[in-house]
Amino acid sequence: MANLSRAQTPRLVVTRTPLRVSFGGGGTDIADYYERDYGAVFSVAIDKYIYVTVKRHNELFKEPIRISYSATELVESIDKICNNIARECLRLLKVDPPIYISTVGDLPASTGLAGSSSFAVGLLNALHAYRGERVTPGQLAEEACEIEINVLKEPIGKQDQYAAAFGGLNFFRFNPGGAVTVEPVRVSNTFLTDLFDHTLLFWTGIQRNASSVLAEQRRNIPDKLAYLEKIRGHAHELHTLAVTGGFKPESFGKILHESWQLKRHLAGSISSLEIDENYERALKAGAEGGKICGAGAGGFLLFVVKPEKQATVRKALAHLPEVPVRYEVHGSRVLLPFDH
Repeated sequence: MANLSRAQTPRLVVTRTPLRVSFGGGGTDIADYYERDYGAVFSVAIDKYIYVTVKRHNELFKEPIRISYSATELVESIDKICNNIARECLRLLKVDPPIYISTVGDLPASTGLAGSSSFAVGLLNALHAYRGERVTPGQLAEEACEIEINVLKEPIGKQDQYAAAFGGLNFFRFNPGGAVTVEPVRVSNTFLTDLFDHTLLFWTGIQRNASSVLAEQRRNIPDKLAYLEKIRGHAHELHTLAVTGGFKPESFGKILHESWQLKRHLAGSISSLEIDENYERALKAGAEGGKICGAGAGGFLLFVVKPEKQATVRKALAHLPEVPVRYEVHGSRVLLPFDH
């Protein structure tokens, strides 16, 4: 961690942190699984973001702490903050009032693209910069994991924090003991262009509490080890496909489809009749395969579709809004003050 001089310490900081799409291995990043052997996830950051602003709040407002998100909090002390992540980030980094924090996202919360972890990483990054410190992506990811998993006891894994902090296309390995190996996947620009040219993302309109879904999934891990081992294997297969040649939509889609069928066995709340019907519509219209992003039960449906079949898939899912996405190479970044 590098400290800046007092003269360099900013009074206002803005960070931008990407959301992510996990293609394979989700569920094996939970400690209950990776402590038995190891976990693996193949994921990519996308060009949809969480923006966080941190500034010293002027004492004339007589508001020691103001936090603006989907709600606005005006509180006297850190302990009284209702937003769990904001409260624990301020506690961890010992940032004293008066302070103003605001956040806004490109997409709705609780939709399977790791918005909560991106907020945690982005706020930590902003608070470090506010204190005049530069930190590594690895430190940001681990601090976010400490807050979400160890302090708040969320039943989640470690992939989301690492995806938000590092950005790009990565193969993550989650080792017994908690250490994470980050392997940036070296592919051509053509591969990335083809990947996103074949990716369609549809909003189901369902926001859900991922914690309840993940809690059920976590309880089931001892009885679902065979499923999880195959899901982990799909992360390896996707990684191999990416580094050994051009993008192959049939192979990529087939693995996503197989992984989604396995994931539906991990917890009864992961899918629903509505999700299954929309998924089948897309397959019948020509999608090579797909999945629900994140924990399941709602959020975004992702499909791999050849360009010549995309109009048909869009027509089949015309009742669902489509969200175009592209690749984001960077993880959480300080936008203001300019980080040189």
